[in-house]
Formats: sequence, C-alpha cells, structure tokens
Amino acid sequence: MVASPRLANLDGMRLGSVLESVNVAVVRTGAWTGRMGRTGIDKRPVTGPVRVNRHGVAGDTVCDTGAHGGPYRAAYACAVEDLLWWSAELGRQLRPGCFGENLTTSGLDIHDALVGEHWAIGTAVFEVTYPRLPCRVLAGFWDVKDLVRRFTERGRPGGYLRVLGEGEVRAGDPVTVVHRPEHDITLGEAFAALTARPDLLPRLAAVLPQLPPEVRVKVRRRVGLVR
Repeated sequence: MVASPRLANLDGMRLGSVLESVNVAVVRTGAWTGRMGRTGIDKRPVTGPVRVNRHGVAGDTVCDTGAHGGPYRAAYACAVEDLLWWSAELGRQLRPGCFGENLTTSGLDIHDALVGEHWAIGTAVFEVTYPRLPCRVLAGFWDVKDLVRRFTERGRPGGYLRVLGEGEVRAGDPVTVVHRPEHDITLGEAFAALTARPDLLPRLAAVLPQLPPEVRVKVRRRVGLVR
C-alpha cells in the first residue's frame, strides 16, 4: 500500500464537489493498445480554461470512435476518491487522467449519480448518460492483466457525459448538480446491469433516451421490444 496517496498525488485537493483537473490525451501506441494500434486513454491535466462542446473536450483525441466519443460520450468523469482507492490497491500512485477521464472530480459520488442527472461546471452543463465499461486497453495501460475483472468487481466506473450547454471548464470549478430526474437508476446500477447483472437490464428501459443508441438496442432486446 502506498503511503499517504492523497498527499503524494493530489496535494491541495479541495473540499466540496469540485473539478480537480481537466485532462486531455497524449496519444500512445503499442501492442497493448488493441485493434486500433493507438489510443487516447493516457490523459494528462492541463491548465487554464478548456472549451467543451457536444463533440467533446478541446485538445482531446479519441482514437476508437466506435467505443468512445460522440454526443453521448463527449466527456468522461471519474472521482479522485476512486483514484486514491486504486492507488492503495495497486501500491502505486495514480494521477488524475489515469482512468482515461477528461474530468477528475472530488467530493461528488459519481457512483450514485442518476442517469440523466445534470451537472453545471464552469459555464458548461453536462448530462450523465452511461457508465464506463472496462476494456483490455485500460488493463494494458495500467499493466494489470486482471484489471477488467477487478474493475468490474469494484463496480465504481465513473460516468460518460453529454454536453447540454457548451462552455468552458477549468480546475477549481465547483461541480453543481442542477437537476435530478425522478427515477432512481444510478450509474452503479446501470453498470451492474451491463456487466454482471443482465437481469437488471429491463430497469434501464426507464432511461432509454439518456443512453447511447447501441445500449438502447441491447435493452430493447432484453425486454422483448426488438429481436
């Protein structure tokens, strides 16, 4: 276990729900990057205001557009608290951006965020759409062979975001939940439904408009709406 990862890795971390860092990709290549041969999973913190629009975060690179990016996955948010947990679990320090996230938050329980919840950050507004699913590229980036299994068992994946209102964000901006829908389907439950608990997929029928099109098809098939 690493000693004091909070101090070593995130000196000056603020209290409350705050955007700790904005991260954009350094494109990597190598055998571990999978079928694309390149990946933008290695994201690094940047300074100053960063523009976000419905296509994503300015300065970022998405290599596998079939699995990442697009309006329903314009940005990915991860909690710094989960980085600290994994730092202790793996015995090494993980910096913001190591999950491949664009937005690293603190003081916000992303696991319990509702699908369709709205966040105001800086001058932008985001909608929570979908939990991140682990892949072999993440395992290769971290060099942890069984990470997909461990990540799934941990069950705290962070969340993809749609941009409802374009604007600028920067480290230090408050993260304010400005809307919570009336249902009770969290990112954590959605992640379970899409991984270890397919019996929960019918529950996601209540949030179909917020989900990416390919996930809607999966849910509809489960509940018998399409073949």
